[in-house]
Amino acid sequence: MSNPPPPSFNLALLSGALAGTTVDLTLFPLDTLKTRLQSPAGFFSSGGFRGIYRGVGSCLVGSAPGAAFFFSTYEYSKSFLSLNFPPLPTSPHQTSTPAYHHMLSASLGEIAACAVRVPTEVVKQRAQAGHHGGSSAGAFRAIIGQYSKIGLGGVWRELYRGWTITIIREVPFTVLQFPLWEGMKSWGRARKQRTGRGLFGDSSSSSASTEVSAPESGLYGSAAGGFAAAVTTPLDVLKTRVMLSTEKQSMFKVMTDILRENGIRPFFAGIGPRVMWISIGGAIFLGSYQWAVNTLSIGREDDKRGRESIL
Repeated sequence: MSNPPPPSFNLALLSGALAGTTVDLTLFPLDTLKTRLQSPAGFFSSGGFRGIYRGVGSCLVGSAPGAAFFFSTYEYSKSFLSLNFPPLPTSPHQTSTPAYHHMLSASLGEIAACAVRVPTEVVKQRAQAGHHGGSSAGAFRAIIGQYSKIGLGGVWRELYRGWTITIIREVPFTVLQFPLWEGMKSWGRARKQRTGRGLFGDSSSSSASTEVSAPESGLYGSAAGGFAAAVTTPLDVLKTRVMLSTEKQSMFKVMTDILRENGIRPFFAGIGPRVMWISIGGAIFLGSYQWAVNTLSIGREDDKRGRESIL
């Protein structure tokens, strides 16, 4: 069994935007609690359980384009690699996409997404931690207001503070999550072709329905995301501390300060909310992405068949 054709660039762009907005708005409160647990000021000093939607404005601005950039880059890179480095057959009637295709494509997707994600994360996390009155607009104005002192380059660097540690966090996370998700989806497709039904009872009566369903994709995304989240929590703590520091500090200095003052324990601060948030988020994000891809692909096939019948 060969893998189904990848979604088009426009389809990946639209589906990714829908998935990103859905998951970020749904799970924003858990993200806020995780940020406050990791804040150097402490959980309750950063707001505790109050105002858990602080910073949602920057989330609204950044979610759709960030996820759209990720999935369009991810799907294009997979297509490019499959075309230039074709998957090797594992049997006369079956091919398997190498894991490095997914790893490299997901890494490139994350780097593209971070062009949007990092500035919105800086603004969002400062609002979540109660800085500037807990307002995204206030946090953004405070950064822009430094223009007279630090110039355009300084404002740019402030907006992209934590870029390096964000990339260092996101790439390992994605390298773990997406090959696992794609591998479980391949197993699900093989099972569906073999039994005629998906994991949740959906049938494979047409060529379009050979892909896994949205709930099945969501289940696989939840498992893969939860595992990747737990492993990369120390990197997430470093990213949060770098972005929330009152003065620009290197990742290495932040790491050594934490180790010297508190040992290794702070590196796992917020692991519970992070794993819970990303497990649920993986289900919503990759489930809604799969739903959009499946729904729009079926609509596109119906339109194509309609045009062929007229001709």
